[in-house]
Amino acid sequence: MKTPQTLRRLDRSALIAASVTVLSVTASGCVVVHGEREILPGATKTEAARALKDFTAAYNKANGANDRSLDADRVTGALGDIDSAKLKAGEKNQPGGNPNYVPLKLTDTEFTIPEKAGWPRWFVTESQANKGRAEDHWMLVFTRGGANEVWEVSYLTILPAADVPEFKKDADGWAEPVTANAADLAIAPKNLGRDYATYLKDGGDTFAPGTYTSKWRSDREANAARPGLARQYIDEPVTTGDYAPVGLRTTDGGALVFFTTRHYQKQTAAPGLPISVTNADVKALMTGEPKQSLTLESISNQVVLDPARTATNQQIEFLSRVEGLTGAKGE
Repeated sequence: MKTPQTLRRLDRSALIAASVTVLSVTASGCVVVHGEREILPGATKTEAARALKDFTAAYNKANGANDRSLDADRVTGALGDIDSAKLKAGEKNQPGGNPNYVPLKLTDTEFTIPEKAGWPRWFVTESQANKGRAEDHWMLVFTRGGANEVWEVSYLTILPAADVPEFKKDADGWAEPVTANAADLAIAPKNLGRDYATYLKDGGDTFAPGTYTSKWRSDREANAARPGLARQYIDEPVTTGDYAPVGLRTTDGGALVFFTTRHYQKQTAAPGLPISVTNADVKALMTGEPKQSLTLESISNQVVLDPARTATNQQIEFLSRVEGLTGAKGE
């Protein structure tokens, strides 16, 4: 894990004061403020730490009780959809709560906070966790759309600590965000979801080979047509609101980018053959009856390395992908 750089000490009142910087004073003594135009840190480190604490507490309560309402105001975007569907299924399968749930603990957190103008503002945390592999770190993207809103987590990814790149930071330790239409990257972040959906359908060399690219395509091809059951796939980018891609500039000129996609898998049985649904979560989320077909809907948040346009290798490299079932429909 990288050594954290020292962040400038700004308390909450100082940051709020800075956000309403006076740009002009009229002859009458009235002031005109344009805080939304000022380039400011997304949060102070104290605010960011409090947001992480509040999220973890709400997340643990919700997952322990299988109650979506307990963290509904702390999750949004792709993670919000994944979390809501998981808890909806849990509520049906374990209506009294999950007695086996082990509360999530995040420690040794590094905060990467970009400076930017206007809203929404966001920041990234990287932590060790008491779940999964010891070499993995949990990365969360916190976002909020205005000063009166609470911080919500829109992205959650888990990846080896060694894969986390070095972020470009200024002398005060603030990171540099990349814009959705950044032209100096191999692919502008706003187009990553579209290009990934195209790649999954048609292939190509846009994305580096790996578990979430070439292997996923080959697995799909192997499962597309089996005796008595055919599978069809549709993939879509999701790019608006809290699903919008966000990225941080890396020291090599590229960027680490989080983005969202939605996926559909339709299973169609041969006439006279039933579709067997044994997964409890699929059953809990299913509408209709799978007499001949079953359509599974999922949402995926992923994080990739998007190289600089000047880099020798222009392929997008996947670091992590978290997918969750969000719906099922039987027909």
